[in-house]
Amino acid sequence: MPRTSFSVLAELYPRLAEELEREDGALAGDSPAGGELRVEASPAGVPTLLLGGRHVHSPRDPLREAERLAEFLAGQGGGVQSGGRRPGGAPIVVLGFGLGYGAEAAAKAAPGRPLIIAESRRDVLRKALEERDLSRFLSENTLAFVVGGNGESAIQAALGLFPAPVPPAIIRNRALMAADEAWYAGVEQGIRSYTGRGQVNSATLRRFGRRWVRNLAANLAAIRDLPGIARLAGVLAGQGIPVFLAAAGPSLDQAAPLLGELQKRCVIVAVDTSLRFLLRRGLAPDFVVSVDPQYWNFRHLDRCAAAQTWLIAEPAVYPPALRHGLPGPFRGCFLCRSMFPLGRFIEDRVDPKGALGAGGSVATTAWDFARVLGAPSIWIAGLDLSFPDLKTHFKGALFETRSHAESNRRVPAETWSLRALRDGQPFFAPAVGGGTVLTDQRLSLYASWFAARFREFPAVRSYRLSSSGIVIPGLEQAEPGAVLDLPERRGEIDGLLEGTYAKIEGEFNAGREDRERRYRAARAQLLAGLRDLADQAAAAASLARSSLANAPQTGTPQAGTPVCGEGTVEERRIVEKLDAALQSINNSEVKEAAFFLVPPEGGAPQGAVSQGKAARKAADGAEWAFARYLERSARTFQDLSESAEYQINVLNFVYGGIGYGLE
Repeated sequence: MPRTSFSVLAELYPRLAEELEREDGALAGDSPAGGELRVEASPAGVPTLLLGGRHVHSPRDPLREAERLAEFLAGQGGGVQSGGRRPGGAPIVVLGFGLGYGAEAAAKAAPGRPLIIAESRRDVLRKALEERDLSRFLSENTLAFVVGGNGESAIQAALGLFPAPVPPAIIRNRALMAADEAWYAGVEQGIRSYTGRGQVNSATLRRFGRRWVRNLAANLAAIRDLPGIARLAGVLAGQGIPVFLAAAGPSLDQAAPLLGELQKRCVIVAVDTSLRFLLRRGLAPDFVVSVDPQYWNFRHLDRCAAAQTWLIAEPAVYPPALRHGLPGPFRGCFLCRSMFPLGRFIEDRVDPKGALGAGGSVATTAWDFARVLGAPSIWIAGLDLSFPDLKTHFKGALFETRSHAESNRRVPAETWSLRALRDGQPFFAPAVGGGTVLTDQRLSLYASWFAARFREFPAVRSYRLSSSGIVIPGLEQAEPGAVLDLPERRGEIDGLLEGTYAKIEGEFNAGREDRERRYRAARAQLLAGLRDLADQAAAAASLARSSLANAPQTGTPQAGTPVCGEGTVEERRIVEKLDAALQSINNSEVKEAAFFLVPPEGGAPQGAVSQGKAARKAADGAEWAFARYLERSARTFQDLSESAEYQINVLNFVYGGIGYGLE
């Protein structure tokens, strides 16, 4: 291979380069589909590739073909950043690399955006490096490679490297995809699953956004008064002590006979939904994790007596949950980093807590907490992410008891179970031990998150202690009796944790006065910033509405009539004022908190700017561009003003006085 291409790959992506240096053609993990590779010269003077006798690129001019394929990318999927290898905008996924013409054209059409190269065969990528000088492409772009192996889980891990508010753009090489339909179908399913998370998050925000704000307002002082999980990071590192994670799936029942032995050998981490299961069997977990802000989720903790257990909570949990931590049924509480901008604003200025992964399920957060502790291995029960034998939870779960308590002749308990099975878009997926098991879209997203994390942290071995549930790549199967081979270490575990708690308590209490000062300053800064932003947005919305009332609403522009931004002096004056308001808002320290409750269709700080500029470029022939721009601006500014006003009112009212603490 020419050193100009391969040496750059070896420098930037050494593991991939090592794989490509192997001598065998279709490497381990590759699909043999498609047949033999062959390179020919094209009339355009550049090589073209054939796979199994079929042209992968144009036989006449591969460069021009790639340029046409990538033209639609310009200006789509987010803004562009300059400056070295920093990514800007949503990623571009290239399905089928071939000799790299499509990927190069995409990089030129949308400079600054990251590219994810998905290619089923390593030998195809190696052939590209042999035949073409790709050193500049490799060194000047932000790239991630998904080559062979399990494409579905790998593409989700790659997309997670470049989170974006919009789905990725996709360039497809139809010839390569047709040669290995199963692999590329898995990659596309992975893309759909990953982007589906964003749709779920948007729907969740619309439903629960104000609840999160109210909870955070009530719990704001807890950020000042409770330590963060960052102080627990690495406590098990180098100790060889495993963690047992109790999730709440149906297979948790199978682990019941082993609980006593697990407690002797492992640090016990429970999700909130499994806490009662453990307590009823005489096992008090070392930690219980709760991140859901809803009232019914708090009920999993309500009236539980676990004086030896520490609560691990997200600051937006239902407020009485934190009252459990100081003092109460639990020994105390550690907070993780807030998932919401209102909480992060205070936390970053008072006491950073430490982040935990959030994959939509408390089990995903609990696994990440076990990883943060430094556990070399995590033994898991109840992580089915499916409905084995049409069961939704372990026997006696709150969901089950509530359905029986509220059932009646017209709506029996079986109806509740049917809704749980039906409402999540169920489908059958590969099951542990062979065959299939019923799951749904929501649970499959959680499984994808776990697979991505297992791939990201291969040094942490994760074992499943049950023989049921959905297949999750990276989750190893273990016989339940295997835990008996672990050494008994409960005395050592208790001593280690006690020493850690004592050290944290001393250090945290020593900084109490300083945290109080920072907390009051941050809270005042937050309220002042929201007030200023709400006023600016309200004034801009009023300007846009009054201007809209005087703007032409319909009709076809006459030939030569300028569109928005190039029209009358008055139009330019209005645009400049609205742009100035947007720029001021984008410079505000509280913009993320203020935009939190703005509906996704209303835009985001940068989205509002780009929408305004785009609206000035052209009219569609049926409606004036200027009127459309004003309408959009009025809606965005009004939504922003209402979001900021709501948060100001909630912060001042402090959730009716029933939160963690009142100022």
